[in-house]
Amino acid sequence: MDQRQHSMDQRSELGTFLRARRARLQPEDVGLIDYGGRRRVPGLRREELAQLAGVSVGYYTRLEQGQSPNASDAVLDAIARVLRLTETERAHLHSLARNKPRVRRRSRPEQVRPGIRLMIDSMGDAPALVLGRSGDVLCWNRMAHALLAAHIDFDAPAHVGRRPNVARLVFLDPHTRELYSSWREKARDTVADLRMTAARYPDDPRFTELIGELTLRSPEFASLWAAHTVRPCVQYTRNFQHPLVGALTLTNELLDLPHDEGQRVAVFNAEPGSSSHAALHLLSDLSSASSVAQPETAVAD
Repeated sequence: MDQRQHSMDQRSELGTFLRARRARLQPEDVGLIDYGGRRRVPGLRREELAQLAGVSVGYYTRLEQGQSPNASDAVLDAIARVLRLTETERAHLHSLARNKPRVRRRSRPEQVRPGIRLMIDSMGDAPALVLGRSGDVLCWNRMAHALLAAHIDFDAPAHVGRRPNVARLVFLDPHTRELYSSWREKARDTVADLRMTAARYPDDPRFTELIGELTLRSPEFASLWAAHTVRPCVQYTRNFQHPLVGALTLTNELLDLPHDEGQRVAVFNAEPGSSSHAALHLLSDLSSASSVAQPETAVAD
């Protein structure tokens, strides 16, 4: 994709986000009187939002059309206040408004630092993995593989062309769909996190390829993507239905790696003494028995 097309995509993304957020609100939600009558569009009109934010209708229209790249923080914050954006959504608005088009070049494949890989391997019975900026699994320990994707080769993350991707697994892999007791919740969270992360890296073509593929292959993804929900995955508790050990309730912490841009560590844990804790130990025993001589991870392609 060339620079001109990228610029158009950014303008479209900003406008679509603002229109989606306007559609969520009715005049009475923001203290305006609704005198009835047919409204051509759902939610707030442009002129209503502009009035409440203290900007001209023309200025707001240009912003929604991506023609005001130098909008001040004060203006963006005023619009965020009127639209009742969350802190995450406000940051997303700033990110969309600030991103300048650049020539898009495919970056070098992401790699995990040796020290991080050793840390992941040392976590024993705690499933742990490293995710790249677009959700590729860059490495995982034996337990994360056994918990999340035992049907995939253990060494797949070491080969760039074969790396599992979280969003692809969630929407396109039947094993993953069956793994999550509340698949729809997992799907919503995955899309919300992906949309927010993609806005941080507008010049990374891997996001364009991933989103395009999922939009074409999964109507469920396309519907969720169109909702423009943004929310980071930081900590959550999920219920799993594992094919070998049954029901588990696990907490998952995602930690940013500050020296590895866009990479995150994900670690799963169960409450000590719980049935889920016992199930993790059983899974550890089963995975050890099935891979007594687990091959060493190969060097990435």
